[in-house]
Amino acid sequence: MKRSCLLYENELRALKKANRFRERKVYKNLEDYASNDYLGLAEDKEILKKVFKYLKKSKTHGAKASQLVNGYHEIHEKFEKYLCKINKFDRGVIVGSGYLANLALFDTLPRRGDLLLVDEEYHASGIVGTKLTSGKVLFFRHNDEKDLKAKLEEFSGKRVFIAVEGVYSMSGDLLNKKIFQVADRYKANLIVDEAHSSGVLGKNLNGIFDYYKIKPKSNHIKMGTLGKAYGSYGAYILANEEIITFLENRANSLIYATSPSLFDIAYGYYSAKKIQKNRDLFNKKITKIQKSAYDVLRISTKSLILPVPIESSKRSLEIQKELLEKGYLVGAIRPPTVKEPILRVILRVINSDYEKLFRLIKNIKVKD
Repeated sequence: MKRSCLLYENELRALKKANRFRERKVYKNLEDYASNDYLGLAEDKEILKKVFKYLKKSKTHGAKASQLVNGYHEIHEKFEKYLCKINKFDRGVIVGSGYLANLALFDTLPRRGDLLLVDEEYHASGIVGTKLTSGKVLFFRHNDEKDLKAKLEEFSGKRVFIAVEGVYSMSGDLLNKKIFQVADRYKANLIVDEAHSSGVLGKNLNGIFDYYKIKPKSNHIKMGTLGKAYGSYGAYILANEEIITFLENRANSLIYATSPSLFDIAYGYYSAKKIQKNRDLFNKKITKIQKSAYDVLRISTKSLILPVPIESSKRSLEIQKELLEKGYLVGAIRPPTVKEPILRVILRVINSDYEKLFRLIKNIKVKD
């Protein structure tokens, strides 16, 4: 007999009334402009074949245990070394997901007496991480180096950590370059989440460091994910030798978690190799789709995230539904994820009919 569950009836009703209700759906036969698969590598069959071929030769194809026991496989080490080479960092460590990577950094690095300064638009996993840290946590105005500087000048404790994103996941904003300068001046450790910039920015498509031509220093920490441009699942942290060693010894989300999937890490490795081999071609495609978006919608972006402002949460859902009926999947992003509702259009370079989508969005907004 099915029991009636009324534990959260009022809360769920309120979410629906406010047009903030979420649910999972299986989407089929749609042009994908909603996922973070920026380069289309999640659909790359050549990479898939390479991964299978590699794992068939391996004695094991399962993660088996924590990396600190015997779950550290040669593909993990190989991928870490490759990432360090192309990003010019001393050492790296792979983690199960971007969420776990942020928890590792925020929970582990700032100790009692330290300060953690976080951009107010830093994404959710970082915000959760701030609740676990032993240090003092302050937020500074988005991309505002003057507000950051003012807060740094008020602090007289031990170590300082600053957490920012290379590309902000909802707005598509690029990290303000001056924040690098402020971090260096105040000898602060700069944590740069490159989840949405790795594979998208820079001549070599290595992210915001590459884009600004900044050579990593000992106070720089880079975190990236494999679930975006790399078309896989998992994450990595790149830093100096001491920081990576400290994480190996103190980060709970690394020590007490099963090692990342061999399949996913191998997929990330071959994706990274493909990006480097084809970086000129990918850069041309990125520039072309960015230009098309501006030509039609008059919205410019230096990333592959195109936020289209919508007047209400209800209207964003209506437009999303209208586009679904025409065969296009875009994100309808509503508060509290963002301050004001938007259509979050991901400019995936693998798509070929993006100009048609841009015209549809333009016509819908003109009607409004």
